[in-house]
Amino acid sequence: MGKVTGFMEFERLKEASEAPESRVKHYKEFVVTLTDSEAKIQGARCMDCGIPFCNNGCPVNNIIPDFNDLVYRQDWQNALETLHSTNNFPEFTGRICPAPCEAACTLGINEDPVGIKSIEHAIIDKGWANGWVVPKPAAQKTGKKVAVVGSGPAGLAAAQQLARVGHDVTVFEKNDRIGGLLRYGIPDFKMEKTHIDRRVEQMQAEGVTFKAGVFVGEKLVEGGITNLAKESISPKELMAQFDAVVLTGGSEVPRDLPVPGRQLKGVHFAMDFLPLQNRVNAGDKLKDQILATKKNVLVIGGGDTGSDCVGTSNRHGAKQVVQIELMPQPPEHENKPLVWPYWPMKMRTSSSHEEGVERDWAVTTKEFIDDGKGNVRAAKCAKVEWVKDEATGQMKMQEVAGSEFEIPADLVLFAMGFTNPAKSILDAFGVEKDNRGNAKATTDGEGCYRTNVDKVFAAGDMRRGQSLVVWAIREGRQAAREVDQYLMGATVLPR
Repeated sequence: MGKVTGFMEFERLKEASEAPESRVKHYKEFVVTLTDSEAKIQGARCMDCGIPFCNNGCPVNNIIPDFNDLVYRQDWQNALETLHSTNNFPEFTGRICPAPCEAACTLGINEDPVGIKSIEHAIIDKGWANGWVVPKPAAQKTGKKVAVVGSGPAGLAAAQQLARVGHDVTVFEKNDRIGGLLRYGIPDFKMEKTHIDRRVEQMQAEGVTFKAGVFVGEKLVEGGITNLAKESISPKELMAQFDAVVLTGGSEVPRDLPVPGRQLKGVHFAMDFLPLQNRVNAGDKLKDQILATKKNVLVIGGGDTGSDCVGTSNRHGAKQVVQIELMPQPPEHENKPLVWPYWPMKMRTSSSHEEGVERDWAVTTKEFIDDGKGNVRAAKCAKVEWVKDEATGQMKMQEVAGSEFEIPADLVLFAMGFTNPAKSILDAFGVEKDNRGNAKATTDGEGCYRTNVDKVFAAGDMRRGQSLVVWAIREGRQAAREVDQYLMGATVLPR
């Protein structure tokens, strides 16, 4: 390493950001990329540990010590080449990945870990700014045609890898714009959509064909905020036209809460709410946008989607935002000797939380209360405790007697996660599902990512269920390798 004592000399530096009171007035990104000198210092903190656990902590196995050292030496182009060797879209992960690599950092055992995510962010932004990110078309074509169904991170990663080894790739997306849940699931203030657009331009130059507004299934499914298709193509047609098909759609079926009052106006899934603002930001004119303006907003679910609802509600000008979670409040600090190098359970405060929210844990929702006109006005809740079942050893929830209370709510947003991908597409192809409703396919041994249907592969959320963008990129890359192996009998794509 360039600075073997750097981890003892320099403190972790957090990326700067616009103040909460001003950033809630717009939907632009507000995090400031590290300067060259700041990134150099952060790279110097990488401690040349004997076993770089960060590599294994990262789902795409980024070669982190190498690009940290290259940034320290200010060799930005080689740092970008190293980063791109494992990650097709570091501008996505550098913005929205929770950074499991940092949780696995050896320095993190007793100090603040290396700011790996901020270094990645700096590398790719400098690469785009200097024109170093260019199309890499295949030297020759194979004559094989591959259909990729779904244009989220898994689909884009698979498509780019397959195009770069010479296959003719067509990406089908049911929405009106390319990007899947990156486009319509991630708020613009976390990741502006220009990052998707320029990757699409790069991939088109590499030979990828994109077809937006096309539903893959037996018939066009009408309506739905996450289905803006204008036409459809049947699996039978797709199978006849292509030598391989890769299913990479997102896990889009939201977890519901069937309690009394569920039918009241003002009770919505998060994905009925978030995509609409993204469409407005893109210039669409909407008649019936769900708005939080001057409302008491209740967000049910404590994860990233719930946090996104908080941030969007505050930008709408909500009167009050409350977020509740069924699980107990996590500890402020994790037990490092117990969990390192794995992802720790600890209290996390997102940028959206900093903008204003009241949070509560170990809360169950029992009923939504009518205002007398068919609209929700409040939620009846109660505190719960988790106790161990002596017979099974499992933790079970039980309501705390006399703990009922009401939360005022004109708008209720369900952000409790997603159960599985839409069953219609898997059923249409005849793909066997696992016990969670995902496409059944393995990730090791012979026939990785292959379904029970000949020449049909599955990757990303379609195969593993709701997960992170970085896992989707990993699976898209690995599935592309298996498709290439299937079509050509050999492959040069990395595992």
